[in-house]
Amino acid sequence: MKTTIEELVAFRTVVDTGSITAAAEQLGHTVSGISRALSRLEQKLDTTLMRRTTRRLELTEEGAAFLQRTRAILDAIDDAEEQMAARREQPAGRLRVNAASPFMLHAIVPLVPEFRKLYPQISLELDTDDLPIDLLERRTDIAIRIGPLRDSTLHARPLGTHRLRVLASPAYLEAHGKPRKVTDLADHALLGFTQPESLNRWPLRGENGIHGDEWPIAPTLAASSGETLRQLALAGAGIVCLADFMTAADRASGALVQVLAKETVDVRQPVNAVYYRNTQLSARITSFLDFLTQRMT
Repeated sequence: MKTTIEELVAFRTVVDTGSITAAAEQLGHTVSGISRALSRLEQKLDTTLMRRTTRRLELTEEGAAFLQRTRAILDAIDDAEEQMAARREQPAGRLRVNAASPFMLHAIVPLVPEFRKLYPQISLELDTDDLPIDLLERRTDIAIRIGPLRDSTLHARPLGTHRLRVLASPAYLEAHGKPRKVTDLADHALLGFTQPESLNRWPLRGENGIHGDEWPIAPTLAASSGETLRQLALAGAGIVCLADFMTAADRASGALVQVLAKETVDVRQPVNAVYYRNTQLSARITSFLDFLTQRMT
């Protein structure tokens, strides 16, 4: 059987206080309880640690050697506990965050300098994937998910919503004309996603409501990344439907302009920071979640 921390503490305290009675008082235990702990420790080690007389306790040679190791072990535990307490006050350590590349580039990266200034002891590791990943397999602390959540094993912190808009560059519209109604899209180059297919259903009301509040498109040019589609739209390659978080600056500068605004339904994609429900949240995870929540909601 292995020795326990309780037995080591009892042994050290008896030595430091000079008696079993004094050790029991200091630790809040009974005298018999401390005596049994010492006996168990000696049995497990198969050696005598202390010689007990009616007047005092005296360490054996083996006891003196073991006491040195005991102090080192208990001091290391105390140091570890102090470090954990310090981390709660000043979060530290590596934090792995995963997000789709557009959200990482346009929503998270601009906030990194401020976060690093607030939490200089946190080492950020930023990974991008355009499709959902397995958090455990990739050893990821937090992942940003856009759209409805389907994984019930994940806990989510809402970070807000972003509206979808149909956009094109002025150069494209000048060359190909501006669609006046939804059915005009059939005559245009449409930029869409390779997957999931749901992203190729644009929030548009068709004539007489034949498509409800969604208009399915067949992409002329498809890509897996929203950032790739954004760059294609900026280059004048066609019309695209993207979330506000990646196009706000483009719309403000006029690099992209909204088309079919009256026909566009106010559809907003939810954005959540997710982590496993059975995860014991460390201070570094909590600090990042709180930081994002304050700046994005």
